[in-house]
Amino acid sequence: MVQGKPRLSTRLSAIQRYGLAVLSVSVALGGALLLARFHFRDVEVPLFLFAVALAAWYGGAGAAALALLLSCLSFDYFFAEPTYSLSISVADLPYFIVFASFASLVTWFSVVRRRVEAELRQARDHLEKEVAERTQQASLLNLTHDTIFVRDMSDVITYWNRGAEELYGWTTEEAIGKPAHELLQTVFPGPREEIRAELLRSGRWDGELVKTKADGTKVVVASRWSLRRAEQGRPVAILETNNDITERQRRVQQIRNLNEELGKRTAELEATNKELEAFAYSISHDLRAPLRHMAGFTQLLQKSTASVLNQKSQRYLTMILESAQRMGNLIDDLLAFSRIGRAETHQTMVSLEKLVQEAVSEVRQDTDGRNIVWRVADLPACYGDRSMLRLVFVNLISNAVKFTRTRSQPEIEIGCMNPEQQQVVVFIRDNGVGFDMKYVNKLFGVFQRLHAPEAFEGTGIGLATVQRIVHRHGGRVWAEGQVDQGATFYLSLSKSPGI
Repeated sequence: MVQGKPRLSTRLSAIQRYGLAVLSVSVALGGALLLARFHFRDVEVPLFLFAVALAAWYGGAGAAALALLLSCLSFDYFFAEPTYSLSISVADLPYFIVFASFASLVTWFSVVRRRVEAELRQARDHLEKEVAERTQQASLLNLTHDTIFVRDMSDVITYWNRGAEELYGWTTEEAIGKPAHELLQTVFPGPREEIRAELLRSGRWDGELVKTKADGTKVVVASRWSLRRAEQGRPVAILETNNDITERQRRVQQIRNLNEELGKRTAELEATNKELEAFAYSISHDLRAPLRHMAGFTQLLQKSTASVLNQKSQRYLTMILESAQRMGNLIDDLLAFSRIGRAETHQTMVSLEKLVQEAVSEVRQDTDGRNIVWRVADLPACYGDRSMLRLVFVNLISNAVKFTRTRSQPEIEIGCMNPEQQQVVVFIRDNGVGFDMKYVNKLFGVFQRLHAPEAFEGTGIGLATVQRIVHRHGGRVWAEGQVDQGATFYLSLSKSPGI
């Protein structure tokens, strides 16, 4: 049923075309006979030629051939001698040949012209369709805020969208027809000829360009070019899209400058630290000799004048010796602290449980038989320098023992908060005198003390040493406490290298 419709339409079209041929010849014949009745001569030929041309124009070659045949028959029957017969004399034969030739020429001209007009209409329809598509594409490109413009191979701008107007400040009317690189004062990252050669070779190019806006300000853009070619492969236009990266470039430059400044300051800081460590090491060594002399001669003086000096004078000498001893301890701790900064770490897997047991055993020797309650939980292995980590736990456990001295029942707990994670947190908690949290930032400074030397001995370097060691292991150390309610020290360590 569906296939029958085109055939029926074709038949109707053929009937109409050939019917037009019959009708046009009939009208021409009727007109010629009517004019002959009124004694008009030689009008039949032009009328029949007109009928053939009409059939050829609207019906095509087939209808024109039928009209030509009918015209010849009608002329022979009604107008050629003898009339009302289809016989053709030899004398009339050239006349019929000329008529047929002329009618064929008119038919050919009409058919060719009709075909040309049909092709022109088709080309016009195609052009209108393409123009509509291009107009729609241009309107879609105008909807975006991205900068898009088209230039021909001579660099002349042929299309300029709204995004280009917003970025550069020139309207479409001002930009179209202008050389793009002259209008925008483009600064290329390399030779322009090489960029053009790359575009012709690969059909695209992208890079960073510096352009100038209508108000004279410079803008850095990420530019992408796409080459459009004709059907024969000839390049005809370049589509260019630009994205403003001026702010991004400014931030990148700021970051680069900050990194350079940071590198300089880091180098200066490292040099200063080395100088300070060398200074501390040198001063500590230089102080040892006069300190030994002072302590030695004070001891000799105390022995030789034991029977001469009164009790008050003897007390003065004792205070000198204690101060010299305290000064010696300060020097020893300062030397140890400076050596930690220079010493290389030899990191391996370390059993924290064994390390803590060794530290507890060492500290217990100086507890004077105090009945301390120890709670040591299972501890995991971690990655680090064993000798340095041992010093960390000796310092922290010694602090816990020292600051629980005033308690009738001292308690010290050592445990781990997250043994299953890669970064473990070990804590040492005591029920000692504690501290005020508003001074927590002073705990890990060199020579910083929150208690009077008469109440608790110490040089104020132990916690600074702990912090330096933990930082060298990529961890951190912090503390929590309350006055008269104990303190807890935390340190984070890694269970594997590079964490």
